[in-house]
Amino acid sequence: MNTTKSKYHSMKKRLRRFIWWSLVPLSLLLVLSFSVTQPLLSSKTPYPKLDIDPFLLRSHVEALASTSVPRNAENPEGLEEASVYIENVLNEMEIEVSRQGFETPNGKSYHNLLWSMGPETGPRIVVGAHYDVCDNQPGADDNASGVAGLLELSRMVQKNQPQLPYRIDFVAYTLEEPPYFRTNYMGSAVHAQALKSASVDVKAMLCLEMIGYFDATKGSQSYPVGAMKLFYPNRGDFIAVVGKTGKGKLTRQVKRHLRNGSDIEVRSINAPTVVPGIDFSDHRNYWAADYPAVMITNTAFYRNANYHEVTDTPESLDYNRMAEVVKGVYWALVHFDK
Repeated sequence: MNTTKSKYHSMKKRLRRFIWWSLVPLSLLLVLSFSVTQPLLSSKTPYPKLDIDPFLLRSHVEALASTSVPRNAENPEGLEEASVYIENVLNEMEIEVSRQGFETPNGKSYHNLLWSMGPETGPRIVVGAHYDVCDNQPGADDNASGVAGLLELSRMVQKNQPQLPYRIDFVAYTLEEPPYFRTNYMGSAVHAQALKSASVDVKAMLCLEMIGYFDATKGSQSYPVGAMKLFYPNRGDFIAVVGKTGKGKLTRQVKRHLRNGSDIEVRSINAPTVVPGIDFSDHRNYWAADYPAVMITNTAFYRNANYHEVTDTPESLDYNRMAEVVKGVYWALVHFDK
């Protein structure tokens, strides 16, 4: 009898240990999943509809993708054509644009384009996208789509005149692409350091990096880490908010406004920069200046096979979904403190 009891108690102990050691990794996995994916636990609260125009977005992308020479670092004339187009669109809206010029070590001159809305003084939100391309390709998704988004956001702010407790600085960057990527001559590095040197209070930076390509085909979405397939869709029909590890608050904030303000699926990730792609755009330079920043993206080469290819053309983009992204970003800008 005592032997039976002893065996029974021994089995109970082993079972408890098994349950305990099973729960520990499961709990760690759940904590890791929460910190990486930043799920929103509240229900969706739809915002008012906006008349973002897919045809206008397409016209901007087509104009930027059809400069006489590719708008890359080797062709300042192509970059000039693109920047003049951006300036002309904004001037038609009666928005004043300035140029932030700088030189690279080879003596060539380049410039960012800057325009602002809201109070002249006080804290700022920066929203930016690069207008240059890599090598000799049209760069419709990368990144005429982001610049088109900037222009349409500007039109909406100008039209709706929301009451802003902060200033929105719009920036079209040059030299995001190689050979200046990851150098101090990226246009965004020049801009971020100028803000830092002037002790400007930046509440957040939102980087628009490839927001026009979507693919709802099963298996169209890939990831830098295989395990991510456990938490994210295998169809490339969503927009992603990408943040840095430990900065989940900003990611959730932007994600919530994108979800409430649009009809597109929104996913997010907070991860270290060792994960390929996490810092592959202009937001990296605001992180370097200790400013909070996120990237809003369709995940680039993890979805779009046209990335840095001559096939990155205006015809390959989904302008209806792109319009939904712009709607969400608009609400993220004007509802930032809500």
